[in-house]
This record gives sequence, C-alpha cells and structure tokens, in this order.
Amino acid sequence: MSETLFKKIINREISADIIYEDDLSIVIKDIHPQAPTHLLIIPKKVIPKLSDSSIEDQEVLGHLMLVAGKVAEQLSLDNTFRIVINNGAKAGQSVFHLHLHLLSGRSLNWPPG
Repeated sequence: MSETLFKKIINREISADIIYEDDLSIVIKDIHPQAPTHLLIIPKKVIPKLSDSSIEDQEVLGHLMLVAGKVAEQLSLDNTFRIVINNGAKAGQSVFHLHLHLLSGRSLNWPPG
C-alpha cells in the first residue's frame, strides 16, 4: 500500500501549514477551506477510515478529540466549532487516512450537505 498524502506530510516529504503537533497527532490547515478556520486533525498512526479503527485505537481516537478542543482554545474560537469525520468515498472522504475536520468562523447550518 502506498503512503497517503497525510503520511507524507507527517514524514515531512510534503510541506503543509502545521498548526499543532504532538507524539500522536498533527494539525494542519486544509488547502481547500470550507470555513474561515478549517483544520485537519490527523493521527500519526494510519487508520484508513473511522470504521477501520479497533479497540487498540481507543486512546488515539480520544486524543484527537482532546486536540480539537486544545487547538480551538489556542485559536480563541470561543467554543464555537464543528468537527466532521467523513467515512468512505460516498461520505466525502478523499484521503484514506482518518482525519477530523475542525470548522469555525462562519454559521454552520444543519443538516449539513
């Protein structure tokens, strides 16, 4: 299996605008933002889709959520943001390396898309 775009970013083979990084995750700006703030929160462990995760991934999955809150606080998003996870091509996933979209800075309607 070839490396994903995100794995290449994690390995510094491709540049990205990195907002935050720790041992388990990296946060980058989305190159096609859908809101004034549109970040991708990516685990360093390659998990193709959320539905591919297992009990062994419980720590990293929870960690991603905590990172979302931490980054939102650092960016002073005033506790106003949306987290989106697309699971599979028909749900809009285009890079098959699990990632969370953090969107903020505009009104986000419901239901989405």
